[in-house]
Amino acid sequence: QVQLVESGGGLVQFGGSLRLSCAASGSIFSIWSMSWYRQAPGKERELVAAITSGGSTNYGDSVKGRFTVSRDNAKNTVYLQMNSLKAEDTAVYYCSVDLTDYTGYEYYYWGQGTQVTVSS
Repeated sequence: QVQLVESGGGLVQFGGSLRLSCAASGSIFSIWSMSWYRQAPGKERELVAAITSGGSTNYGDSVKGRFTVSRDNAKNTVYLQMNSLKAEDTAVYYCSVDLTDYTGYEYYYWGQGTQVTVSS
């Protein structure tokens, strides 16, 4: 079993910053990619940012230049630094982890989600 615990969401003013964290624990042999998605009311879930085990990153077009994804492999934790926040960034943010456990099987796990609300 693997658990993902997210933290760092909340209410922030337009132009402000927040840092999200997602820590994975449990039966983990190796973590491949770690990603952040978000889902706003009435919209589909979309990719925000992703980072591979080698440190390569990928961002959604709407957050490029404002958000930064990073990871601490020793802590099995992925971070999302969000700057210059806009009202349209308001959503529930989910982390997703692609990993292999000690049985050798690959799994995708999702966090419980954390609400980010940007006030104008």
